[in-house]
Amino acid sequence: MADPQMEASAGPELMEEGEPLLSNLDIFLFSLIVGLFVYWVVFRKKTEAIPEFKKLETPAPTARETSFIEKMKKTGKNIVVFYGSQTGTAEEFANRLSKDAQRYGMKGMAADPEEYDMSELSRLKEIDNSLAIFCMATYGEGDPTDNAQDFYDWLQEGDADLDGLNYTVFSLGNKTYEHYNAMGKYVDKRLSELGAKRIFDLGLGDDDGNLEEDFVSWREQFWPAVCEHFGVEATGEESSIRQYELKVHEDLNMNKIYTGELGRLKSFENQKPPFDSKNPFLAPVTVNRKLNKGGDRHLMHLELDITGSKIRYESGDHVAVYPTNDATIVNRLGEVLGVDLDTVISLNNLDEESNKKHPFPCPTTYRTALTHYLDITNSPRTNVLYELAQYASDPKDQENMRKMASSSPEGKALYQSWVLDSCRNILAILEDLPSLRPPIDHLCELLPRLQARYYSIASSSKVHPNSIHICAVVVEYKTKTGRTNKGVATNWLKSKVPTDNGHKATVPMYIRKSQFRLPFKASNPVIMIGPGTGIAPFMGFIQERAWLREQGKEVGETVLYFGCRHKNEDFLYQEELEAFEKEGVLTRLNVAFSRDQEHKVLFPARGWTTPTVHLQMDYTSTNCTLEGFLIKRPVSVYKGNV
Repeated sequence: MADPQMEASAGPELMEEGEPLLSNLDIFLFSLIVGLFVYWVVFRKKTEAIPEFKKLETPAPTARETSFIEKMKKTGKNIVVFYGSQTGTAEEFANRLSKDAQRYGMKGMAADPEEYDMSELSRLKEIDNSLAIFCMATYGEGDPTDNAQDFYDWLQEGDADLDGLNYTVFSLGNKTYEHYNAMGKYVDKRLSELGAKRIFDLGLGDDDGNLEEDFVSWREQFWPAVCEHFGVEATGEESSIRQYELKVHEDLNMNKIYTGELGRLKSFENQKPPFDSKNPFLAPVTVNRKLNKGGDRHLMHLELDITGSKIRYESGDHVAVYPTNDATIVNRLGEVLGVDLDTVISLNNLDEESNKKHPFPCPTTYRTALTHYLDITNSPRTNVLYELAQYASDPKDQENMRKMASSSPEGKALYQSWVLDSCRNILAILEDLPSLRPPIDHLCELLPRLQARYYSIASSSKVHPNSIHICAVVVEYKTKTGRTNKGVATNWLKSKVPTDNGHKATVPMYIRKSQFRLPFKASNPVIMIGPGTGIAPFMGFIQERAWLREQGKEVGETVLYFGCRHKNEDFLYQEELEAFEKEGVLTRLNVAFSRDQEHKVLFPARGWTTPTVHLQMDYTSTNCTLEGFLIKRPVSVYKGNV
């Protein structure tokens, strides 16, 4: 047995002689370090290096082609037809002229001047045998249409050199307005001043007469002049030229189908300002009451709630509403043509370069198109009859339809009597010509768009900031064929009755600004002449003058001349007007009732000394004139829509 003391004393000596390089502790620590290192290298989640990317340029949305010159060069077109259109008629004429070009060995395109850089007119001479045609409507008191405003401003301000530009103008207007065809006349005159060459006379279309006949007569003389100028001949091709092709959708998601929206899909479900012609506001109807106390007519007063819409208006502005067609007529069209109106379709432009991909929002159903997008109640124009004639199986029907579309005196007379005088719409024509059964897709391509209706606002935003008032007469009449025709918008508005069952009657609307304004100085006298519903804008004016008086402003004399048929039946806003006169807001209220008296000379001055006024109102033609008007100091005279 060893001595403990010896063991202890001998230890250091033994370690020195046989001592290992690493102790157990060192081995443990070393193993731990190696293990951690291996784990760090092999098993850890590697941090991904962040690569250095070059900053990517976000691709801009496909830019709208603003160069009509480049588009014409790309598509081989040499005729461009610009249109200034408020109700769609000028656009329709432009499309007809652009399609005509093909019959003369040329290629044309219709173009909205709002979508293009009009300063490029000076470059049109770069295209051989090129021609610019302008179909320009005049709006209101000699104003350009909304889509032609920028073009009008450019013509006024610019000094472009248009030498080498060939052009012609067809103008659309109404002789009952003071500034008849002012926009078309100005465009024609200004283009000539800038050096452009007029190759055919200015055409003047009168909507108070027969606008279609004016256009057809001008067009029949225009194309021969074009042929002579460019040394070309008609190809003789008189067959129908389709602009759109039909696509039927079998299994399309219902959320992708238009149901009446004007622009953005589902815009009626998810309303977003600002509100305009492509994005109308759905205004709830809060009041819909009958204005007249008797008679066989229905005159109505509506109030639209614009709370929360951020819509602003001024007295004298117009409210535009988008009506829908009568479901009875739509359903009957489906029956006559033997089609399922709920078929989901698209009409796609055959010209892939065209900005206008569809004639109306697509995809949609035939029912929606005929209800919301197409004009099915007005008499169709001659070009529609011409293109539909090919589908008449009876040669006599086909001959008569083509005759009505011609410029011959016999054809014009037949169109006037059988279509216009008899107020035949497309349904009546199909019913009266049993051999005529066109494909519904071609009919939808040919019919013009259903347009917004404009009404003078009958309220002042100073008094009613969240409400817009409308005054209108419901249109309904018998035709020579015994049918009953109804005004689209007024009958639709009549049905918009406020309810308490949780479902609000709404009206798609927006505001169109007007130049029709009260004088800047409230102290200026104002004379207002408004027979019948022509009183509408003046209700707003009177309300505003009353508000100005309440604010302590000096307000000049305010005089209203109002006429209607019977005092006890259609004295519109009688209580309100008499109250305004009693309060002194109306200095004088002059009224007359055509069928309660024998004489048509209604409003002598009756001792009013500021101006001497004599008003002649002829109820047979619904025109009124001022005669012997003497103004002694600044005064504003207004005539309402009669």
